[in-house]
Amino acid sequence: MSVTFSGAFTFTGGGFTASLAPPSTNTAGWVAGGYDSAPTSVIQRITYATDTATASLRGFLGTVKYSLAGTGNFTDGWFAGGYTNGVGPLSTVNRITYATDTATTSVRGPLSASRYQLAATGTSTDGWFGGGTTSGSSTVERITFATDTATASLRGPLSYTTRTLCATTDSTTYGWFIAGYVPAGSIISSTVNRITYASDTGTASVRGGLTTGTYFTSGTGNTNYGWIIAGYNPANNPTSTIQRITYATDTATASVRGPLPITVIQSGAAMTDADYGWNAGGIISSALSTVNRITYATDTATATGRGPLAAANRYTAATSGSQ
Repeated sequence: MSVTFSGAFTFTGGGFTASLAPPSTNTAGWVAGGYDSAPTSVIQRITYATDTATASLRGFLGTVKYSLAGTGNFTDGWFAGGYTNGVGPLSTVNRITYATDTATTSVRGPLSASRYQLAATGTSTDGWFGGGTTSGSSTVERITFATDTATASLRGPLSYTTRTLCATTDSTTYGWFIAGYVPAGSIISSTVNRITYASDTGTASVRGGLTTGTYFTSGTGNTNYGWIIAGYNPANNPTSTIQRITYATDTATASVRGPLPITVIQSGAAMTDADYGWNAGGIISSALSTVNRITYATDTATATGRGPLAAANRYTAATSGSQ
């Protein structure tokens, strides 16, 4: 016999074993690493319910690095790759446990190769890291969270070679790797690639493109849509444009939504819950501490400014979870 109570406890008969039910939505976002006047290992946390407050400083990555990528589930976040001055690209994977987020992250199994300017997406059980490196890459690697001390496994590639791309997910079935800079030919891509998680050894499929090419952008989303935020446009000018992909009709061209309130921004990090998306940091003429929030239900309106980061940052990464 099994009885479930609405207070989030599940009791199982035969001696009554009690356990907390898993969380149902993200409650906070963690912004890690980045670069202002120098690379940093700082992790900052935005609590969504009080997002007009300044982000709080938490623990640190194991090393200073920027141009990394992050993904996670409700309990932990994984930050992989990146670049450290004097060292170069990194293959390091760091894991933050949200419940003890003032501790320094733990080092997990590495990526198969050193990479930076990559993107990440994932489900509750696995994370996929794609693109990156100086010359661009089509490589996709998968971390299985339950065995995250192992080296990431190579999966099917992207359809094109790119860096400074972004990614988003519907959380269960597909992941989208989007746009970026293609060093071969100096192309600003508008390509959207979709990975099917259940058959991720095949080459990613090309879906409908963005309305315009972009790179150094950030991506966020919920179970129905993905939002691609700002970045450089094909004229190499930073932009405030937000574009939206509808997952159910992802062969159509993305639609333009309401902009960020800042006219030019790039290299921010994005976080999400079911109702909102947050974009933190970035750069205009210098690194920003700005946090802007998109309301998904009214996404044609201009995004609203929220409480700032504790420290200005760019070339950073973020993930969302529950604490």
